[in-house]
Amino acid sequence: MVNIYECLVEELGAKKVLSPTDARERATSYWDASPMNVAALVRPSNTDDVSKALALCNAYGVAVVTHGGLSGCVEGAKPAEQKVVISLESMNNIDHLDLVGRTATVEAGCILETFQNTVKEHGLYFPLDLGARGSCQLGGNAATNAGGINVIRYGMMRNLILGMEVVLADGTVLSSMNQMLKNNAGYDLKQLFIGSEGTLGIITRLVLRLETAPRTCNTALIALNNFGQVVDLLNHFKVSMADSLSAYEVMWGEHYRAVTEEGWNKSPIDRSHPFYVVAECEGVDPENDKNRFLKTLEHAFEQELILDAALSKSEAERQEIWETRENFEALLQTGPVFLYDVSLPIKNMEDYITQVLNDVQKQWQKGQCYVLGHIGDGNLHLFIKPEEPGDGLHDMADNIVYQPLSQFNGSVSAEHGIGTEKKKWLGHSRSNAEIEMMKLLKSTLDPKNILNPGVIFN
Repeated sequence: MVNIYECLVEELGAKKVLSPTDARERATSYWDASPMNVAALVRPSNTDDVSKALALCNAYGVAVVTHGGLSGCVEGAKPAEQKVVISLESMNNIDHLDLVGRTATVEAGCILETFQNTVKEHGLYFPLDLGARGSCQLGGNAATNAGGINVIRYGMMRNLILGMEVVLADGTVLSSMNQMLKNNAGYDLKQLFIGSEGTLGIITRLVLRLETAPRTCNTALIALNNFGQVVDLLNHFKVSMADSLSAYEVMWGEHYRAVTEEGWNKSPIDRSHPFYVVAECEGVDPENDKNRFLKTLEHAFEQELILDAALSKSEAERQEIWETRENFEALLQTGPVFLYDVSLPIKNMEDYITQVLNDVQKQWQKGQCYVLGHIGDGNLHLFIKPEEPGDGLHDMADNIVYQPLSQFNGSVSAEHGIGTEKKKWLGHSRSNAEIEMMKLLKSTLDPKNILNPGVIFN
């Protein structure tokens, strides 16, 4: 049997390949501190290294898992003993900023927050933003079609990618580093790899769209009485603030109270309300943007849409508001806890959550369900805590969350992907014809099934 570690060292050099022993010093993922157990871990310096590594693994039929920031939530990058990990951590350069065309050419291992801060220095803005910004990588953001808090205004990661370079399973480099918004010269092949979770190729470089950096940012934490008001306030903001509304995040009261318990996040307003919204508007008109924002809130008070509101008057206060939305460590202190990411039409959300909450209580007398989400783009996150020991708890929770989605025209994955955790539920959101087409693409581009085998489907 071939020793793939020795073959990779001979091909790429010892500095770029970690042995199984050395790889064990690294954590499996952000969520799993257990040591990595793999055949070898490759840290390529460039696309050519990735190509050589894949060609070698393909020739010997060795499975490959691609690693980015390892912040994914569906176990889509979980390595196994017989697999080779290709980590893009060393490919982290920002190759070029086009300040006129407002594009950036980056390597896939570049950290999202590092990229955000770099373009900000040039008066530009990359709008993809999520809680894992300090560790997730742009290639991983593309491979999972990341969403986050600004989708309501700027769209998913897919909307921000102009060009891409990707290495196929056999080592072929497919380079389409397009820098234009309009390019209808045949198939847009990059779309195949965005959201494919590393199963069709390894993304190595990207051309990304940039926006003008906002000069104003107005943020408020708002309390509401019912879900109908949550929806009405969203529409009110859309009418009054138009396209300056960049984030509209909702927390059910039980979730808000849990994350603002003493010792955790600070609450700027009373904690007893049924719903809370973080609304944020960005603009370029310092003289008028704040006044528009305040008037929008005043009109909402007059229409009895909202109960209370706290406005940030500094960046520190803005961060305190966002901590109530992004820092959910309080929910993870006792377990087990199961995190879910689903999407469905806004009009169906209240009935869906009511059913889930009722089913949790039926299943576990002391069970808890905490709900929050990017309501403006139809995305909900749920934390389910059975609050009792037992076998099969995760499967029970899965049934409670996923089973009703079909009747509500929803999806089992809004932004986290399928990974290995959700693949048995894929048929709840995709037709048989769609799944067969996905498998046909997989078998065509990766006939030996070496790229992330077992992810999305078997």
